[in-house]
Amino acid sequence: MKVGFIVGVVGVLFLSHAAFSTIQYRALLKITEDDFSGPPIHVIGELILGLVLCLWAGLTVPGKFLSILPDSDENRVVSLPANMDFMIFNHRGRAFPSALDLKLK
Repeated sequence: MKVGFIVGVVGVLFLSHAAFSTIQYRALLKITEDDFSGPPIHVIGELILGLVLCLWAGLTVPGKFLSILPDSDENRVVSLPANMDFMIFNHRGRAFPSALDLKLK
């Protein structure tokens, strides 16, 4: 396993623990009949740390970014599909007045 994948798993665990802690905190507030004004500061810290770890893992695990060559023949659409059955030219847009029918007053 690569380091980036392990960091991603740790980030997901941080996010899961923060969610579980928030659920427990809200249940405690219901028992004590207090209002929920937001999660505790340690839960917000866990969320930020989990987000940073997941973002870092998401950018490093897939691999290197490759450049897109605009002149490559592999990027071009060679022809339209031969099956024209699903091309619809009769639609609800004709119910709206066209720009030529509208006149300024």
